[in-house]
Amino acid sequence: MLELIDLSKRFGDVVALDGAGFVVESGRILGFLGPNGAGKTTAMRVVFGLVRPETGTVSWNGGPVGPAERLRFGYMPEERGLYPKMKVHDQLVHFSRLSGLSKTEANESVDHWLDVLGLAGRGDGKLDDLSHGNQQRAQLAAALAPNPELLILDEPFAGLDPIGVESLAETLRGLASEGVTIVFSSHQLDLVEDVCQDVAIINEGRVVLSGSLDDIKNRSKKRRLTIDVDGEPWIPDMPGVEVVDGPGPSHCIVDDDAPVADLLAAANTAGTVNRFVFEPPRLTDLFRAAVGS
Repeated sequence: MLELIDLSKRFGDVVALDGAGFVVESGRILGFLGPNGAGKTTAMRVVFGLVRPETGTVSWNGGPVGPAERLRFGYMPEERGLYPKMKVHDQLVHFSRLSGLSKTEANESVDHWLDVLGLAGRGDGKLDDLSHGNQQRAQLAAALAPNPELLILDEPFAGLDPIGVESLAETLRGLASEGVTIVFSSHQLDLVEDVCQDVAIINEGRVVLSGSLDDIKNRSKKRRLTIDVDGEPWIPDMPGVEVVDGPGPSHCIVDDDAPVADLLAAANTAGTVNRFVFEPPRLTDLFRAAVGS
């Protein structure tokens, strides 16, 4: 279990973390979300000792995090962290050995992950010779090759094509089923909703919403209402309706006790109802409400 408790950090006049914290249980996948500049990357770097917080602690399985624990962690930063002119296989083996693997273990693990990530046969090439998407896969392989117990990924899906996205999503699900604890950030909220069991949303350095995604949805006092009349979005004329436009079909956010029968009757009066959906809010709705945008 990974636990971040009351983390605070300033960079000059900029408050990066302001009492931030969340918990990830072993074998769970948590989506760490927030607007640009909200504090996601700073919090991730605190876990690895790359940033020292002014207050707060990080614990792993109930104990402090030190060099020995970090050898069991895998990290993929948003920025490229590999050597562009060095052969891919050689540097992945090098980094794996720094994490404590023997030479044989490192070679076997690197070969395995290059194959899983679609880079078999590309290990002898330089990183610079790979496409942007394949450079992303190589960066992922560097995080995965040490066989970590905790995996923290900063925008891991950036630059991947749809096949690569689905392959990585399945890989993360498989790792979690084997007990690996996973935290990843992404601006692709539909993808996070599909992959993650838990979320933590940070805004202006504070975690403003966290927990099981299903529980958060079910506890919400709001519901998503989508109505199509004669093939067009139909918005009810009633107090408290929040209209949400794209991406995707236009919909409304209404109170969970909205008069559904009355709304359906009004829609039927307006024309032919092709679609009428009253459901818990989706992650995009929760995110928008949590960060105020």
